Amino acid sequence: MKTIDRRQQVMDSAEKSFALFGYKATTMEQVARLANVGKGTIYTFFNNKEELFSEILRSIIADMRQITEQTVKEENSFLDNVHMSMDSLLEYREEHELLIKLFQEVNEFGTPQAKEGLQKVETAILEYLERQVSRAMELEQIRRDDPKLVSFVLLKLYVTLTSDWNKTHPTLHKDQIKDFVALFLKSGLSPI
Repeated sequence: MKTIDRRQQVMDSAEKSFALFGYKATTMEQVARLANVGKGTIYTFFNNKEELFSEILRSIIADMRQITEQTVKEENSFLDNVHMSMDSLLEYREEHELLIKLFQEVNEFGTPQAKEGLQKVETAILEYLERQVSRAMELEQIRRDDPKLVSFVLLKLYVTLTSDWNKTHPTLHKDQIKDFVALFLKSGLSPI
């Protein structure tokens, strides 16, 4: 078997283990068993569990970047691009087993590494949003303001409406979320 295949086999098995057991309960022994390799093989690619976990997160973030690149279209309005990309990113986040497990682990145990991993994912989303918000400000589609703050509020608004709201209220349809975000953008960030 080629070296690159073994490395990917280890990463895939580690991702599966982290998704099943969480960061805290995953051991290199479990990863080795799932990958059907010796524990020493893992250490030829990764120095420790933290490094392996970080590499998996980098891969997830790369997937998320690819999703946004596929959804954002120059000819679309800022609002349409934000809605389509946030929809895709949040859908990916909600369907990805590892991210779901990390959210559970943070909520149940507050595991610092899981929390840090989720923060890396959120930072990547915020960086993307900030670029889109800055571009919309340059094109005068929305008024000038702090792009970091606007991006943060947009992300939290989407997360709240797509997942937090559903915990105590009926689930909102995508069009309802789009309309509410549009209202926020138009009333709070409409061009001067």
